[in-house]
Amino acid sequence: MDDKITIIEGPPPVFEEAHDGWVSGLNEGPYLYDLAMTRLRTFNGSALLERCHRTWSKNSAMFLHYRNPLGLEMQASIMAARAMETPNGDVLLLWIRRNPEDTEDGSEFDDDEELGI
Repeated sequence: MDDKITIIEGPPPVFEEAHDGWVSGLNEGPYLYDLAMTRLRTFNGSALLERCHRTWSKNSAMFLHYRNPLGLEMQASIMAARAMETPNGDVLLLWIRRNPEDTEDGSEFDDDEELGI
């Protein structure tokens, strides 16, 4: 299972919109996805980063596996990663690709709006 990073314990990840200029290059392709960034505390960020690099060097996809607030298992494609050492421990920054219908930013239509009610 070297193709995914799994969040074992703790709350669901918090996804922030990614608007950095270089991030837009990750979204090239036939489909539009929402790009987001999340910060994860980890025991060994450099080992997780190395796992990402090994998977990507084989032209394979890397995934973040987590539970959403309802407890349902979710996966998101990891497009970029960075490990950082902080005074409070290692942090792994992940830029992920999400389907527009999976976003929680409130931009999707409410059922009543779609029906014109």
